[in-house]
Amino acid sequence: MSSSSSSLGEEFVASEKSAAAASGVGVAESVDAGGVNVLRTHDTTHRQLKERHVQLIGIGGTIGTALFVAIGRGLALGGPASLFLGFTLWSTVVLCVNNCLAEMVSYLPISSPFIRFAGRFVDEAFGVATGYNFFIFEAMMVPFEIVATTFILSFWPGSTSVHPAIIISIIIVVYALANMFTVKWYGEAEFWMALGKVILIVGLLIFTFITMLGGNPLHDRFGFRYWSNPGAFAEFYHTGSLGRFMGFLACFIQASFTIAGPDYVAMAAGETQNPRKTLPRAFKGVFFRLTTFFVLGSLAVGVLVPYNSKELVDIYLLGKPTAGAAGSPYVLAMQRLRIGVLPHIVNALVFTSALSAGNSTNKVGVPIYCVGLVMCFSLLAFLQLSAGTAKVLNWFIGLVTSSQLMNYAVCSFTYIKFHRACIAQGLDRKGKLPFCGMFQPYAAYYSLFFTFVMTFVGGFTVFLPGFWSLPTFFFSYTMPFMFPVIFLIWKFAEGTTWMRSKDVDLVEGLDEIEAYEKTIPQKKKAEATVAFEKVRRTLFRRVKKQNSNIESKLGKSTSKKSLGGM
Repeated sequence: MSSSSSSLGEEFVASEKSAAAASGVGVAESVDAGGVNVLRTHDTTHRQLKERHVQLIGIGGTIGTALFVAIGRGLALGGPASLFLGFTLWSTVVLCVNNCLAEMVSYLPISSPFIRFAGRFVDEAFGVATGYNFFIFEAMMVPFEIVATTFILSFWPGSTSVHPAIIISIIIVVYALANMFTVKWYGEAEFWMALGKVILIVGLLIFTFITMLGGNPLHDRFGFRYWSNPGAFAEFYHTGSLGRFMGFLACFIQASFTIAGPDYVAMAAGETQNPRKTLPRAFKGVFFRLTTFFVLGSLAVGVLVPYNSKELVDIYLLGKPTAGAAGSPYVLAMQRLRIGVLPHIVNALVFTSALSAGNSTNKVGVPIYCVGLVMCFSLLAFLQLSAGTAKVLNWFIGLVTSSQLMNYAVCSFTYIKFHRACIAQGLDRKGKLPFCGMFQPYAAYYSLFFTFVMTFVGGFTVFLPGFWSLPTFFFSYTMPFMFPVIFLIWKFAEGTTWMRSKDVDLVEGLDEIEAYEKTIPQKKKAEATVAFEKVRRTLFRRVKKQNSNIESKLGKSTSKKSLGGM
């Protein structure tokens, strides 16, 4: 049996090498992972992430501080109805972006897909600008999460006895260590952390339903009371209809920061096993995540806490949180309902969710220099020592939101170019592509319009009389101005070409993917064989041990009889 297993493994390796040679794209190397060889993609990432990893990474990358904590700012500015409507409307925009990415990435599941697609389908300079924008987006998420973590810690009065610089330093070290794991361990870690986030948000939705019907220590059946008193729509800056519209706009901006998903699934494409089957299912799951977690989450927050709550106003409007004040609306609701212990448990779980970091190659598959560079950005978290936690948190939200909106605008525009190229080159999308998006290309135009406009609307408050803030302006509009600058510098320096539809490369990398797909049946057979061999060896060792024990007992019994006969 072991010899047949060995020969099967050799055939599997040989098939990988022959497929790589046939494709001519340099996939000749296979990596041993627990007795089963794993195909390495042409850009040195490993296809080790299983479907459950990709599904939960797509969830874990979106559920976090923004949904559990920062959503309170939208409630304070716009009220419960504006928050719910803003999140519902923005979900339709993200679904259209999801359609765009799902179609392109399922067709060509390569690493850093939408960055490389921007260079291939639009212009090399466009891809470079996209890459820098996405790098800034991900890098700035690190100091944002650090500031948010210290913000969450302020719930416990004892945390004020520790200097914030010490807390920030400890979190930076934890983030750095978390990024040193290999792809395999990163996938497992993200899987379990994402699963914990899902359980948390589902638990909070159930908590909302039970408490609003009177299942709380006060036996208060409050239902949708806060939608009528103080009201469904809050007025922001102005009074009347204009004030309510500006409140809705603030909630819409908050939704554009909070709701994400398709980009995290797309970034796992280069490390996903059997990507053309796994990725379409993962992208389809985005719809259910948006409706369940974000839309219902925004509804729950508006049910639990009134928008004029003193704690919300102090934290998000005045920027003066006090020790013991909950940053999360859910924890605040538990305090208001006089629920003991549970607020501490939930706040601890929210704190844990804020520690979820990214993975990014040293000898074990991690680009050590990139990790080091990104960790340098984490030092910006020390800004809160002088400016205040709530204020710095809003600065980072402004920068991250503008970068994320630009990413989505790029994805939408890139898809439009891809769609035109498919028509010009006669590629049958419905017949040839693993996933064909609905309502295209109109869905792409819809998402492009909203994401582009919201990129410049996101920091509108700085232009209101009395609201001017240079740091807020800088953080909100740095990337929208830097993107075209980077694009033009690279275009003129390198002399890049704006791609025409008939010249767009739609086939590079397909040979590699198809060669990899041919190895999947043999790989599954090899994995099953190795698993069977492990079971067989375990059983054989147990039987052998039992036989040796029986022989030992028989030997002792025989020796006793011989001694007795003497």
